[in-house]
Amino acid sequence: MTGEQLTAMLAKRVMAWQVHPDRFIKSGRSWIPRWRFKPLTRLDDAFQLLDHAGGTWVLSVGLDGVFTAEVKIGGRIGRASGEPKARTITLALCQALGIGVA
Repeated sequence: MTGEQLTAMLAKRVMAWQVHPDRFIKSGRSWIPRWRFKPLTRLDDAFQLLDHAGGTWVLSVGLDGVFTAEVKIGGRIGRASGEPKARTITLALCQALGIGVA
């Protein structure tokens, strides 16, 4: 799955946006261009996903400097470590939602 495909899936499933080729339609019929929502690279967008997904999450940096995200939604837990932070958070969220990414 490409980053674009994953972003579209998360926009639809978590944000409840309609997905169109060049934009996302939000509730109330407002919209944003697809290039403006990048949860794999923009930390603000990754946190926006966390806020909308619900559940609990823990972000930490170990003594070795490795960034780790743990997201729990319902009975599922997703964990990811690494950089960049936005990608790590988004991948942990995907695991918690049961979305398989390689």
